[in-house]
Amino acid sequence: MTTTTLREQLRRQLDALPDDVLVEIADFAAFVLARRRSTASYADWSEREWQKFALGQFLREPDDVEYTMTDAEEVYRR
Repeated sequence: MTTTTLREQLRRQLDALPDDVLVEIADFAAFVLARRRSTASYADWSEREWQKFALGQFLREPDDVEYTMTDAEEVYRR
């Protein structure tokens, strides 16, 4: 399968998805792209990189999931 065919197939699939699933896929794509671009560790980031990151976090959609201390304790024990 060529990349052109794959891109067309992906576009058709994306067009058929409900909005909430599309948002999840967009978040995942942003994560993958950021991971591929980020070769330096956080300690090596410039002030501009930190500002860009902070702005991106600030403008994110709110997370509707609420966590409790019980959730944290469960993860900590693992």
